[in-house]
Amino acid sequence: MDAIIETSDLSISFGGHTAVDAVSMTVPKNHFKSVIGPNGAGKTTFFNLLSGQLKPTAGRIFLKGEDITNLSSTMRTRKGIGRSFQITNVFPNLTVFENVRLAVQSQAGIRYRMLTHFRKYKEIETETFKWLEMVLLQLKGDTLAKNLAHGEKRKLEIAMLLALNTEVLLLDEPTAGMSLEEVPAILEVIKKIKEEGERTILLIEHKMDMILDLSDSVMVLYNGTLLADGTPEEMMQNETVQTAYLGGNLHERSTEVNGD
Repeated sequence: MDAIIETSDLSISFGGHTAVDAVSMTVPKNHFKSVIGPNGAGKTTFFNLLSGQLKPTAGRIFLKGEDITNLSSTMRTRKGIGRSFQITNVFPNLTVFENVRLAVQSQAGIRYRMLTHFRKYKEIETETFKWLEMVLLQLKGDTLAKNLAHGEKRKLEIAMLLALNTEVLLLDEPTAGMSLEEVPAILEVIKKIKEEGERTILLIEHKMDMILDLSDSVMVLYNGTLLADGTPEEMMQNETVQTAYLGGNLHERSTEVNGD
């Protein structure tokens, strides 16, 4: 299967500390890979390198075979890499519909004309509703984003990424800060995106049951290095992973929540 995103000896250092150390990995198209590891393992830093928020000290990043190492985060978004953050990134004073509509218009290359009502852009409206339905927010279109519950804001952020037609979704702890009641809804959204089969998903998450249920593969970072990479079943049985990351049996601790 063709690789959509690859890294080769990817590294970054801050002063004397190497946060990501020569990480090489390959993710096939339409694959679901989870990235796990203990506090300070370098997971979010690794995502920052993939999305262009940080520039590597060494190594290369490839998207569909193209070297994108030196491209800005904006250019990477245009090429199909979408990134969510631990803190939601939406326009709080716009409605849910308007947030997604702006992403749809951006992707379509249509600039807003003040004297033309947006409903005249029927295709834009239809596309916007499609993404709201995908993330289960179709009944919240007229709600200001700032008035959404935390979990709903996460779903809105994902809808905006989908509206940009991103091929690679980087989801950084999408359930962070959610109440237990909110988690199932975001899991349903992520599962729907996976089942649609049109996107590659890289996920940082600490809820191990979520990782095991959704992932095609799991990579484990430890002190900035790639400790292991394989199927969820292989990670459950890997003694090195259990010792370094979990300090015990992965299956027994499958619902443990840690911080990064």
